[in-house]
Amino acid sequence: MKKKKMLTSLVVLASALLFAACGNTKQKTDNEQKTVGVLQIVQHPSLDAAYKGFKEGLAEGGYKEGKNIKFDYQNAQNNQDNLKSMSEKLVKEKADLLLGIATPSAQSLANETQDIPIVITAVTDPVAAKLAKSLKKPGSNVTGTTDMVPIAKQIELLLSIVPNAKTIGIMYNSGEANSKIQADLAEKALKKAGVKIKTLTANTTNDVQQVTTSLAKDVDGIYIPTDNTFASAAAVIGEVAKQTKTPIVAGSVEQIEKGGLATYGIDYTELGKQTGLVAAKILDGKAKPSTTAIESAKELKLVVNEEMANALGIDPDSIVAPE
Repeated sequence: MKKKKMLTSLVVLASALLFAACGNTKQKTDNEQKTVGVLQIVQHPSLDAAYKGFKEGLAEGGYKEGKNIKFDYQNAQNNQDNLKSMSEKLVKEKADLLLGIATPSAQSLANETQDIPIVITAVTDPVAAKLAKSLKKPGSNVTGTTDMVPIAKQIELLLSIVPNAKTIGIMYNSGEANSKIQADLAEKALKKAGVKIKTLTANTTNDVQQVTTSLAKDVDGIYIPTDNTFASAAAVIGEVAKQTKTPIVAGSVEQIEKGGLATYGIDYTELGKQTGLVAAKILDGKAKPSTTAIESAKELKLVVNEEMANALGIDPDSIVAPE
């Protein structure tokens, strides 16, 4: 009887130790801090908003800064050399996940690693950028969100504001592949509407004011895609638009808030939040980039800059979303 009693006690003790060990393992997992390496091409309101939203999405997914996740944020300031060195740094430090904000950042990170999960945001065409085989099944270590906007609808919005327009201008940086794609789509929509087109490009923010002033003299309205160079100079563009009384429709909400008239487009904070929720699933081990679809913006909205509308002599209430 004593032998049986001793055996029973040993079993109970072993079970207790095993339970304690399991409890400690779970606690360690819950408190384990993850690291996210972030690479942003340049600082401007749309991309800043995407990063802000990304953090919000991660927090909603259970990863809160200062608690169980930290960020290594790098901003390349629109410099290609910075992109490469910063990408190398982030990969070398072996973050748990990488975030590429805008196409050049995403491509730079993807060139450095095929192993670390990469989520992207503010990338117009991930397939054309060779970041994914398809939006539904990326087939690589890259997934996230695309900021492709309804360009035909945005052109429709612009033409509803200037219904008698004979010529519409398009401005973008020809060095940004995502902008070229959008500009081509805008040209297609304008040709279909029977409107003449004049296109001017600028490679740096220093050229934006001159290009805007020159183009505004010859057109009835201007369209600007979600271009990083022109978004960075949105306030400058807005001042020219007021002086020349030129209605401007741009690709993103943030561009309008800083210096455009109206858009039917993406809220980059919400797009970033979508990206953060995807990232949380990957960090949880519940999703893999290769089989996780790249998402489009779930919500589009009409945004009108009333101050700009009044400056141009346009009734803000007369501007309505395209059907």
